[in-house]
Amino acid sequence: MSAPPYDSLNLAGHVGDAPEAVAENLARAGALLRPGTPVAVMDAVHGADIAEVGAPGLVPSVDGLVTDVPGLALVALGADCVPMALVGDDDRTVAVVHCGWRGLVADVVGAVLDVLDRRGCGVQQAVLGPSVCGSCYPVPPQRAAQVVDLCGTTVSAAALVRCPDGQPGIDVAGGVVARLMERGVAVDAVHRAGGCTVEDRALFSHRRDGVTGRQGVVIARMGS
Repeated sequence: MSAPPYDSLNLAGHVGDAPEAVAENLARAGALLRPGTPVAVMDAVHGADIAEVGAPGLVPSVDGLVTDVPGLALVALGADCVPMALVGDDDRTVAVVHCGWRGLVADVVGAVLDVLDRRGCGVQQAVLGPSVCGSCYPVPPQRAAQVVDLCGTTVSAAALVRCPDGQPGIDVAGGVVARLMERGVAVDAVHRAGGCTVEDRALFSHRRDGVTGRQGVVIARMGS
């Protein structure tokens, strides 16, 4: 429902889009699962705080949501950062995560897995939505050094690449996958959907366009 530069299915209310358009877009996203599905969406802040939610609405200042409420859809947004959905192995729990380079350094992936662990739940499936690829995400050497210093050998080796112009780059999705496997998630349980947000003009990309919308991943346990 959104007009340029947010067209068409912008799911974020903080980017300057008309609130009524965002509300309708979120309703349509939930309806992809089932008409009338209630939706909880995070207002991400590039940190590692996780909220356990039981009702729809905007959840401020977190980068992960977890629920075991049947039929409640969770949404993680991104326009270069990685939006990820997790299916728990307890037939009840689902989660979503927003992870950029700051989230990788803060270990938001580990934080949401810790919440699942406390609930006695492992990861049955993980789906990563589209994000900027490492070749399209050159960064200063100091930022690459932060990834090395704070993410550990396995994650930093997967996340750091060399861009075509010779600069270091960060493949956030590669780092997320490495962190999932480091925490025991099976490689065949991890799936990636969509391509590079910068390269694919059908996707929102803040890095490419500046003012733009946000796409997202949506997940719920629908029940019978």
